[in-house]
Amino acid sequence: MLKEKIENRTARFGVVGLGYVGLPLAVEFAREGFRATGFEVSQEKVDQLMAGSSYIGDVPDKTVSDLIGREMLDATTDFDRFAEMDIISICVPTPLSKTRDPDMSFVQKATDQIAKRLRKGQLIILESTTYPGTTEEVVRPALEATGLKAGVDFYLAFSPERVDPSNTTYGIKNTPKVVGGVGDESGELARLFYDTAIDSVVKVSNAAAAEMSKLLENTFRSVNIGLVNEVAIMCHRLGLDVWEVIDAAATKPFGFMKFVPGPGLGGHCIPIDPFYLSWKLKTLNYRARFIELAGEVNSEMPRFVVRLVSDALNADKKAVNGSRVLVLGVAYKNDVADVRESPALDIIELLRQAGAEIAYHDPHVESVRDGDGVLRSCALTAEEIRAADCVVVTARHTGTDFDLVAREAKSIVDSRNAYPLGYQVPEGGARIVKL
Repeated sequence: MLKEKIENRTARFGVVGLGYVGLPLAVEFAREGFRATGFEVSQEKVDQLMAGSSYIGDVPDKTVSDLIGREMLDATTDFDRFAEMDIISICVPTPLSKTRDPDMSFVQKATDQIAKRLRKGQLIILESTTYPGTTEEVVRPALEATGLKAGVDFYLAFSPERVDPSNTTYGIKNTPKVVGGVGDESGELARLFYDTAIDSVVKVSNAAAAEMSKLLENTFRSVNIGLVNEVAIMCHRLGLDVWEVIDAAATKPFGFMKFVPGPGLGGHCIPIDPFYLSWKLKTLNYRARFIELAGEVNSEMPRFVVRLVSDALNADKKAVNGSRVLVLGVAYKNDVADVRESPALDIIELLRQAGAEIAYHDPHVESVRDGDGVLRSCALTAEEIRAADCVVVTARHTGTDFDLVAREAKSIVDSRNAYPLGYQVPEGGARIVKL
């Protein structure tokens, strides 16, 4: 029985998709005594992992090499090995299409591959963030097309990923895990499995409730970030420092939760997940007005930053067209190498369209696509800073010498509070414009 295999840790665990979610998940269960196999379409990733090297910053090379050496972890492109697994977790991307509709193609492809090898007694868990109803409406029919029935012949559940790249406080193990099953037995088996490796597991009544809980988490963040982004624009017009205002409000010990503004939303989850919920509700003839308004505000922030750059250049009697702009940080958040949905890339593109010459520095990101070409990170030297007509801070990476930038730059647009209120600019240093 699967329950016994979980309890004695003989259950084989397969993870489909070895990215920021899948690899840490596979590693955590391998550490807890389950033999874990990662399934990937990229042979390059498989080869790198099997050589004992990690491409995910939160997973050290030594951890990977030790687990592979002990035969607790392996990776493969051979989907026929799904048949060997007792539990399979689907951790593939769920992006939006160009029309902001859910793109379920990765989930569908993974599910189809599992269905071809599905056998009785297996537990399939979807972890990819998606709209309420996906597990029941997309995954279940594809698996049941084999003739096997969910909750009878195999088990099916949803448990949303809660990975926060570069977070040194909360990881897979100590972040509570929500789980909901298609049928109570499926939910209970999923709860039992996660309970072996994760400190706290919260079981909800069904898969849709678990799906909705993840969208609520990220919609809550999106709406509140949209609010403080709009407050930042208000404060700029009022001549106030928004960071000072937020810090003052945050002294209230009840009824206020601190959010901070920025150049826009980035990463895989927050810019995308609320639109999954909005799309689902449109099918039910309901308009999610808060979600859509927050999305409008957040998506306009890169343009607001570019307007600040234009204003800074105008103060020096320069136009954006022909000016050299140095962008500090292209990752979507501090101290990561992830550029998915990064607002810095939107800012670069908008500046490029306006005729600016672009350079960027990011110690975590060696290169990014730039139209039909590639833009590479430059060294952050006094010469490079002086060569720029304006510097834009779009990520506050640890180790970036912001004092050097303040000494050598002509003007700085600071969208990340790298220069807090009261910062003393060296004599003859940059003029700083803050978000």
